[in-house]
Amino acid sequence: MKIELHDSILKQVPNFKVGFIFYKDIVIDESPQMLKGRLDFFQEKIAADLHEQTVLDYKGVLEWRDIFKKLDIDPTRYRPSHEALFRRVAKGKRLPFLNSAVDLNNFFSLQYEIPIGLYNKDVLQDYIKIFIGTKNERLEGLNHRINNMEGKIVSVDSIGPFGSPIVDSHRSKVETTTRNAVQIFYLQPSLPLNKSEQLLQSAAKMFTQLHSGESSIFLLHQESSEIDVC
Repeated sequence: MKIELHDSILKQVPNFKVGFIFYKDIVIDESPQMLKGRLDFFQEKIAADLHEQTVLDYKGVLEWRDIFKKLDIDPTRYRPSHEALFRRVAKGKRLPFLNSAVDLNNFFSLQYEIPIGLYNKDVLQDYIKIFIGTKNERLEGLNHRINNMEGKIVSVDSIGPFGSPIVDSHRSKVETTTRNAVQIFYLQPSLPLNKSEQLLQSAAKMFTQLHSGESSIFLLHQESSEIDVC
């Protein structure tokens, strides 16, 4: 499978970078109490912080809104997914517990202040390309609504769109039956490459500690925008 970060993004945001973690032979279940407690505590901390500041005071939220503006995406109309999580917490709405993989993915997104997608690798075909969508791109979201991805950052395989830093698809959702997965980290452009690699290594270690299996890490950026991963 080839992974590619397209020039349609890099021309507008030259320091754009995306991390991929591929997981093999994982076991997903209900989240253990340790993860639930950690996610609850982190949400409580965010809620307390937001009594003294706004969601836009988080560096990762502000930086991603700036990325959207550079790409001519209205960040008020189409919010980056991590900002939507922060705003949900700000309203006093706790994140629902879905399964250990999705819950940990939400924790990472809040912790690192970036959009992160988690997908069932076994339903993805041939390649993964990340680019600015055209009028032909449509994505059925997790809520079964059809999303027009024209002009937005979108991830596609040979079947079609399956994810983005805004909304993810029903087709590629991760469930307790999922055994192989891919996680896409939409990293902050300001994060140096070595720090980006450290972040991915830390996330992969925590994910496999909880779900067993094996992980492989890849980082796409201006100097390395295409990689054959298998």
